[in-house]
Amino acid sequence: MKITYIGHATLLIRIGDVTILTDPNFDPALGRFLARVSAPGIPLRELPELDAILLTHAHADHLSFRSIDELPEVPLYAPPAVATWLRKKGVAHAVPLAPNEGVRIGGAIVRAAEATHVGSRYGVDRWRSQANMYLIDTNSESAFFAGDTALTNETTALVEEHLTAHERSLDVALLPIGYAPKWKVGFRKGHLTSADALTLFERLKARYLIPYHWGTFNHVTSSAFDAIREMRSHVQTHHRGIDVRIIEPGESFEMST
Repeated sequence: MKITYIGHATLLIRIGDVTILTDPNFDPALGRFLARVSAPGIPLRELPELDAILLTHAHADHLSFRSIDELPEVPLYAPPAVATWLRKKGVAHAVPLAPNEGVRIGGAIVRAAEATHVGSRYGVDRWRSQANMYLIDTNSESAFFAGDTALTNETTALVEEHLTAHERSLDVALLPIGYAPKWKVGFRKGHLTSADALTLFERLKARYLIPYHWGTFNHVTSSAFDAIREMRSHVQTHHRGIDVRIIEPGESFEMST
């Protein structure tokens, strides 16, 4: 398995015989004010041949219409409400994948679960608030991509049902990290802090943790690098810090079986 960090929640995953791109966003900015601070680790036009795209929800930092328009028309799996919206916008290759459903892509099975995150695009479109997490499994390698989610008792259910219950271990946990000032008390209701990501990593019993959602865009209440600075600090003293792989945009992590 080879995982390349392109930026924010965009990762290129080569697992078994398939290549999957997650939450593609190659935009130079989020809107008019939140500029991209690092170039995509791989330019969009230099991507290898893709087998599928996984989209977790409709927020602008995860769903870029411009990027989707420029990407090849491979199956783009998304929560049903988001897939329906995309198809109405002319994205004919958008495919609904609901929680508790799975799909085979080459030698891998991708299974979806509901994330704890309100993913509606504009705030008022709550009917589009569905958000997915995904488990990619080849029977010999596995990766869990959390999209955006909070830490709850259910966050591990997908891995527990399909791996742990069968005496298998998760190989790589791909988890978002975020940073919010103390006054932003609702942040953790739909996001992971760096500390939360480490806790979830332990609960998932994964071999490795790769954090993402950092180093790409500045946010209204934090810089692009606040969350990773916090993670680096935690890793220094955490008992599983050696298993955290922090990869910069453009860098890859390769795991041998």
